[in-house]
Amino acid sequence: MADRVYPKQATNGTAATSNPSFPATKAQQYGATRPVYRPQPERHRYRRSCCSCCLWTTIAILVLILIAAVASAILYVLYRPHRPTFTVSSLKISALNVTSASKLITNINLNVTAKNPNKKVVYSYNPITVSLVTDDDIAIGEGSFGSFVHGTKNTTLLKAAITSSNQELDDASAAKLKKALKSKKGLPLKIKLDTKVEAKMGALKTPKVGIRVVCEGIKATAPKAKSATTASTSNAKCKVDLRLKIWKWTF
Repeated sequence: MADRVYPKQATNGTAATSNPSFPATKAQQYGATRPVYRPQPERHRYRRSCCSCCLWTTIAILVLILIAAVASAILYVLYRPHRPTFTVSSLKISALNVTSASKLITNINLNVTAKNPNKKVVYSYNPITVSLVTDDDIAIGEGSFGSFVHGTKNTTLLKAAITSSNQELDDASAAKLKKALKSKKGLPLKIKLDTKVEAKMGALKTPKVGIRVVCEGIKATAPKAKSATTASTSNAKCKVDLRLKIWKWTF
């Protein structure tokens, strides 16, 4: 018969008890290794300052735009400014032919009438460059008008000589030009005027801005022998556009 094993009795008469140690739970381990959160108020302050700076900058720009718009409206009401107008008065051709070596010889006298329709606005022009080209943008010749002051309700006649001597053309341009000069319909031409102008309204002067005048609807015929011909300008129309230059681009 097997021997029985009896539990040991404590000396003080109570049963012996043990306190076993259990491993820590995952939550306890995570809490023990989790870094203490410390708020960083400096970043919030930086963001708030940036937001407020952007807000005030936007408000300032809007205020400046509003002031400029109001000032422009006041000037328009007081002075009623209008753009100057240009008209091709005459285009007299003494020489316009292409040689067998594809070289262009041009001698043309151009008259342009400029009108200032304003009662209170004076225009001041820099020297004006003149370019005469075909509808296919083949350069025929160049010239210039001198600088001048355009008074109120004033009409000014501008005169320029457009010439080119032995200007070389590529074969395609020379062939097109020869064919157009032989046509009974005439050679379609357009004139480009480029300059800068300043407007004066009382004691106020504007900065000089670039303008381009393009006149289209001109029909030219080549002169025969020594007799000069006059181009048809009855259907010619001129358009005035501002030329604003921003960095590398011109609009």
